[in-house]
Amino acid sequence: MNCSFELLEFLKNQDINASLRDPYWWPNSGSFEVVVGAVLTQQTKWERVEESLENLKVRDLLSLEKLASLEPLFLGELIKSSGFFRQKSLRLIKLANEILNEFGDFENFQERVDREWLLAQKGIGKESADSILCYACKKEEMVVDRYTQILLAHFGYEFECYDEIASWLKEGLGDAKGLNELYGKEISLCEVYARFHGKIVEFCKNRVKKGVLKI
Repeated sequence: MNCSFELLEFLKNQDINASLRDPYWWPNSGSFEVVVGAVLTQQTKWERVEESLENLKVRDLLSLEKLASLEPLFLGELIKSSGFFRQKSLRLIKLANEILNEFGDFENFQERVDREWLLAQKGIGKESADSILCYACKKEEMVVDRYTQILLAHFGYEFECYDEIASWLKEGLGDAKGLNELYGKEISLCEVYARFHGKIVEFCKNRVKKGVLKI
């Protein structure tokens, strides 16, 4: 495994149906729901996040404006399954209000937000920021998570920090022609990053279940 393109090629040859979730892998990509999910999934399993998101959906509360106006205790009860619900409810409400104050609406946020602004928000680390940029805003950011680190270590790669991993992953994907040939169509770099991360996650989950990889 000499570069990230070879890793992507390897993952594409595996029996992974990650793209069935959404063209960008994360469910309902390009929506405010992704922002909420990126915060809720911190330190918990995605299955628990889905329960919280469903509680918000059935009450028609998964919009920037509606979430910004909620009371923390009420929101906390709805997202309880995601863990750390008191902290997450406060952070989600604050983030929603910061987005409204800075950008006016979600569409403008998608267009104008950058990594620096997100990292300045309380409770938003690099993984959450890049998840929001890639999956909610469809910008060219590569998400690095625990599964990414585990998989790269499995192939003998060691990195000192998050940004070093992200840079390595991006560097190998600079050949647009090669990516188009790999996917059999013209594909944006953002969509490649999104699908790449999705395949890493799905592949690792399968291998962890089979006992091939350990978390």
